[in-house]
Amino acid sequence: MDIVAVPAFADNYIWIVHDEASGETAVVDPGDAAPALAEVERRGWSVSQVWNTHHHWDHTGGNIAIKQATGAVISAPASEDIKARDVALSEGSELRIGEHVGRVIEIPGHTLGHVALVFDDPRMAFVGDTLFAMGCGRLFEGTAEQMFDSLQRIIALPEDTELYCGHEYTLANARFAAHAEPDNPAIASRLIEVERLRQAGEITLPTTVAQERETNPFVRASNWQEFARLRSDKDSFR
Repeated sequence: MDIVAVPAFADNYIWIVHDEASGETAVVDPGDAAPALAEVERRGWSVSQVWNTHHHWDHTGGNIAIKQATGAVISAPASEDIKARDVALSEGSELRIGEHVGRVIEIPGHTLGHVALVFDDPRMAFVGDTLFAMGCGRLFEGTAEQMFDSLQRIIALPEDTELYCGHEYTLANARFAAHAEPDNPAIASRLIEVERLRQAGEITLPTTVAQERETNPFVRASNWQEFARLRSDKDSFR
């Protein structure tokens, strides 16, 4: 499958997934329809599906316009209020694009109904705003214990699984990670690389499970209480 990042707003990424064999295309978390549709048209693809990880407007705001323009089927979390949803996703639900079959895992914390869309072949997962490269989402609806458990579910995936996040927050997260774990050489090295990429205007995603196990202090926390302390520290870190 081809996966294309489409920048939106200040720091969002809309992900476009294209299966060459079938010609099917899915758009993941389209906060804005226009850039997603423009990229699909530029590539000569045709959108058949929209996948949402959670209800926030910057991930769903383009749903209706894409549906009206393409007739795409919208799959979104069952327990969240998402307009134009056709297929309700919950733990164990399946997603298909061509011959590829994905599965849904529930990862509450950022929002209560947040889901991840996991494909075991090829190994990749769309994790929305639960896990970011070297960081994690804010606790808008869920608890620290829920978020810690959700992050542990994600990093329990095979280490070569590519993780596609919703925002370009890696530089700020890397700076906090270096503050949280000043003696971690993997974090120090990754901070240098992230700084280089951002100075060049390049994307820092996807990340991988292996990278996050080494350099993400939130998934490296030993329990939810330690996670809660880190999340509180990050909220006020400048």
